[in-house]
Amino acid sequence: MPQKIKAKAKTTAKAKTTAKAKTTAKAKTTAKASVKVKKVAPRDLKAVDLIALMEKKASSKFYRDKRPVLARFFKTRKGEYAEGDVLIGLEVPLVRSFAKKYKTLKLSEIKKLLAHKVHEIRLAGLLILVAQYEENKDREARRKIVGFYLQNSARVNNWDLVDLSAYKILGDFLLNEAPQKSQALLKKLASSKNLWKRRIAMVSTFAFIKAGRKEEVLLIAKKLLKDGEDLIHKASGWMLRELGKRVDEAELEKFLKINGKDMPRVALRYAIEKLDKVKKMYYYNLNKNNNKNN
Repeated sequence: MPQKIKAKAKTTAKAKTTAKAKTTAKAKTTAKASVKVKKVAPRDLKAVDLIALMEKKASSKFYRDKRPVLARFFKTRKGEYAEGDVLIGLEVPLVRSFAKKYKTLKLSEIKKLLAHKVHEIRLAGLLILVAQYEENKDREARRKIVGFYLQNSARVNNWDLVDLSAYKILGDFLLNEAPQKSQALLKKLASSKNLWKRRIAMVSTFAFIKAGRKEEVLLIAKKLLKDGEDLIHKASGWMLRELGKRVDEAELEKFLKINGKDMPRVALRYAIEKLDKVKKMYYYNLNKNNNKNN
């Protein structure tokens, strides 16, 4: 064989061997990399993992130091409305970030979050539920989520848990999917002995207010007019204020002229917050609960 042909054959063989080695090495590297970046499939997400992440994050001194302040703010001490609730100090934006990563949890796993003693963990469960409701446009799937929400409403047991979920899930569903049942269900909730169910009824009307409706908020605010809980007074006043601001100020004033004299002071204060000074003074003077102690 001529020397040139022989040399060319060696070069070709060497090139093939090198290329093959590179391909093999690349395949091994790719396989190794794929193991490193492997993500947990949605079906593998578990409530216990989210709970562990949140508890680990809250274990630092920064979050531990916040707990006494939060306990006072959310009224968790003996005899207060949220007695026994446990707060670990995590801020809502942080809880939202955890919830976003676990938003594909099954309802059975979300139930474990709602059953947890820690406030922020229950909040994470509710934020996941809101995300699933908003992203799922199927009526039956939404009905299932709403049913789950109502079945577990006893665990929606502090004002922020109600306010961040009620109108986005129950309120929206009643407005858009079951308007013929809305007033009956809201009245039923407003008649409950459970403080949080009554607040759910009141705050759920926010979905109707945003859609330009007035009937539901006026109905439930009237029903809860003489409620004995300050948190209900605040919710009623808040929704009435939004009615005047977003729908019709004249309707708000009509309600106040009829019921203003009997309204709890805090409810009135919230309701007239956006009115001008002259109107505010008129309703303050009309209110028979206007005294030095309020």
